[in-house]
Amino acid sequence: MIDLRSDTVTQPTAAMQAAMAAAELGDDVFGGDPSVQRLEQASAEILGKEAAIFMPSGTMTNQIGLRIHCKPGDEFICEAGCHIYNMEQGAYAQLSGLAARPISGRSGVLELEQLQPLIRPDNIHQVRTKLVSLENTHNRGGGKIYPYETVAEICDWAHKNGINTHLDGARLFNAVVATGIDAAEWSRHFDTVSICFSKGLGAPIGSALAGPAAAIAEARRHRKAFGGGMRQAGVIASAAHYALENHIARLAEDHAHAQILVRAIEQCEGLSLLDGEVDTNLVFFSVDPSLGTAADFSAALKNNGVLINTNSSTTLRAVTHLDVSQTDVEQVAQFLTQLAGKAVSMKT
Repeated sequence: MIDLRSDTVTQPTAAMQAAMAAAELGDDVFGGDPSVQRLEQASAEILGKEAAIFMPSGTMTNQIGLRIHCKPGDEFICEAGCHIYNMEQGAYAQLSGLAARPISGRSGVLELEQLQPLIRPDNIHQVRTKLVSLENTHNRGGGKIYPYETVAEICDWAHKNGINTHLDGARLFNAVVATGIDAAEWSRHFDTVSICFSKGLGAPIGSALAGPAAAIAEARRHRKAFGGGMRQAGVIASAAHYALENHIARLAEDHAHAQILVRAIEQCEGLSLLDGEVDTNLVFFSVDPSLGTAADFSAALKNNGVLINTNSSTTLRAVTHLDVSQTDVEQVAQFLTQLAGKAVSMKT
């Protein structure tokens, strides 16, 4: 099967498995795993931060990122389609007692003008506005890259108003490769940054949260409370470290492969890109009802050996990644053309 459901489905490469097998181990809860320590240092350095902490998932790094900036009863501002608000089970409310203020952006991108009126007054009847959280690239925005100038404007405004900033950078390195702007430059505008090793970078598990040393020390306490303390975690940390050192530049291949799908979709009657363009490796497209539902189209692709996720009754998401070759993507593009053409032929 050609699996385009997500860039989380990748398998460790042989070289990554060798790094895992050779990992030097210790008890990380006691601060004794050298492989974890090396990964955390490398993560902090590439993001231009004082410190970083390794965690099992991006949900945990995001939620602890929110928690160290906000107290129960505080509010954070986010984009309405972001992962933190939609795909983390409202953990900010369940676990930390926080309120979210979601604002709809264009393809997941907020503008400063939308945020300027949103700071709550100092009033005992209202929550306190404490944090702005952005997502780059934006998953549900179709892998959209935030304009760098917009990031700088929003974060500068937030800091001038005493509001902290957090970046959900699960796919930040896709933005790095697509724009040529390095990770530290993106990250310098944010107080804390979350990155994921198990998406485009192809590691089997893990994320990191980076920021000031004091904030990361506090995050370490919360990680323990959230159940994220791991023992001989160097086995998985070594895979993440290998990915960080070897799999960033190759993300350009995923972006190029996504464009093969884009060109096929643009040529298919009844299929259309949701936002008319694709910045990175996420391809969202809609199916005209005359061709059936998105589930119908996904089932037809599955019958041809292609796995793809539906995003709604009319939309699908295809994700290119480390385990999908150019030949695979060209084959999928051919299937898209054939299926759309067959449906049109049956309709007429």
